[in-house]
Amino acid sequence: MFQRPAFGLAEIAWRWSFGAAAVMLAAISFFEYLDTLTVARGDLLLLRTRQPALISEVIRHALRGSGLRFVAAIIVLSLALLIGWTVIAALARAATINALLDYLRQQFQASGLNTDEKLSRDWSLGSLLGLNFLRAGGTLAAMMGFVAAIILGGVASHADNSAPVLALLITLAVMLLVWLVWSMVNWFLSLAPIFVVRDGRDILAALAASIDLCRSHAGAVFAAGTWFGLAHVAAFFVATTAVAFPLGLASVLPRGVTLGGVLLVTLLYFAVVDFLYMGRLAAYVAMVELPGSAAVESPNLLPPDRGRPSVLSIPPTSAVDPDELILSDLPAPG
Repeated sequence: MFQRPAFGLAEIAWRWSFGAAAVMLAAISFFEYLDTLTVARGDLLLLRTRQPALISEVIRHALRGSGLRFVAAIIVLSLALLIGWTVIAALARAATINALLDYLRQQFQASGLNTDEKLSRDWSLGSLLGLNFLRAGGTLAAMMGFVAAIILGGVASHADNSAPVLALLITLAVMLLVWLVWSMVNWFLSLAPIFVVRDGRDILAALAASIDLCRSHAGAVFAAGTWFGLAHVAAFFVATTAVAFPLGLASVLPRGVTLGGVLLVTLLYFAVVDFLYMGRLAAYVAMVELPGSAAVESPNLLPPDRGRPSVLSIPPTSAVDPDELILSDLPAPG
């Protein structure tokens, strides 16, 4: 993170570029949707009154019958962003992991450690696309799970709303369960591209290798996730504290200065988060690439002498003299 900040800057570049394009497409779609709404002259007169009740009536009248267009716009925009993110994230992750592998191999060799150059680097773009598609599908399923949690909470509450605490507990419990499952699945899917790019594995083999990494390097994986997670939490608290200053002076400072301060702190927080994500990814790549990490090596890529030793290759021990007669060859006693 500190010796080669270019990795973090590259992560920021592709993430923020996609985010800016997504915000722009969302804004264009929203304004295009507003252009489809019709406002009559009577509605304009009601808007000029500046009465909240009359303005809400005008908005309700203008939005009448436009729900289908709004839903269609959201579906089209979501599909476009999903396809774009799947392709861009696959290409970006392939580039960053390849760069990390080259950098770590140079560092290991400079330290006198021998790395395995025999491993395949003929990775498949289709596998990366499949993993990103699964991540997007898992995120969509998690969002639907959150909606289902709200629905379950509403069903659990009575018609007279006599048990609001029970409904809230059910909703929070289901949301927590959905979040835990989604976090675990998303973590494995974000780790699997390392094995796709490094070993040229397919989707299932990469996921299996991710599980093997957790089993063989449980302490290192837990330590890396814990320390980077704590750094993320610390950055969040620092950002929220910094945002409180311009918001607290909102009554004194101009609106532009307040909004600019909040936006600057938010962007700095996102930049720190991207740097931390790249640092954690580099830690996982180092665990896999470190010489001696045989637990995550592909069985198909092992040389013949790295497999199970043959019986013929076991040298005779010095405990038995090969020139002596075998006990069964001795003559039986009289």
